[in-house]
Amino acid sequence: MPKSYSELFDNNRKWVADMNQEDSTFFSTLAQGQTPQFLWIGCSDSRVPANQITGMRPGDVFVHRNIANMVVHTDISMLSVLDYAVNVLEVKHIIVCGHYGCGGVNAAMGNKSVGLIDNWLRHIKDVYRLHKDELDAIEDMSKRSDRMVELNVQEQVLDLAKTSIVQMAWAQDRFLEIHGLVYDIANGLLKDLNVMTDSTKDMEEFYALAPNKKG
Repeated sequence: MPKSYSELFDNNRKWVADMNQEDSTFFSTLAQGQTPQFLWIGCSDSRVPANQITGMRPGDVFVHRNIANMVVHTDISMLSVLDYAVNVLEVKHIIVCGHYGCGGVNAAMGNKSVGLIDNWLRHIKDVYRLHKDELDAIEDMSKRSDRMVELNVQEQVLDLAKTSIVQMAWAQDRFLEIHGLVYDIANGLLKDLNVMTDSTKDMEEFYALAPNKKG
């Protein structure tokens, strides 16, 4: 781990040298553009870097990160990333990835004020409200937190499916899947929650947008 600012540049030069030794055309090819197949919506936690934990290289995954990997319908930053990924880059898979031990999730499960982020945590608290009976029945707080992390990912997958951006892609019969994963920092492994969705067929009717009719 770098101990000073200058070490970042030392590490960068070493990384460039390693990449050039592995593939002399890597950077020139990368400079020509990006065609990632994946959009990753993950937590800002420094221990959960999308490329490293999935073994992907630069250019393979388009990334948006925020506290507790949330999909908030009024978040113009997230929506802009989503729109660009789906309609310009034409990604085929959107991954929502949470992680066990998430500080944002744990903070949302309590009542302690932590400052400005309290407003963001309200969205996570809404997830708790939806699943309160199940969560309150789990006495072990660590296991309750783990389950909350999983439920939060599931809800964000659903929230992605509710967006007009995703639903328009499906209305155009474009291949687009949304997946929910959880990363276990303690062992480095990803867990598929098997909540994949690729249409509005299992969604409550009032969330499914009717396609615009021309003429």
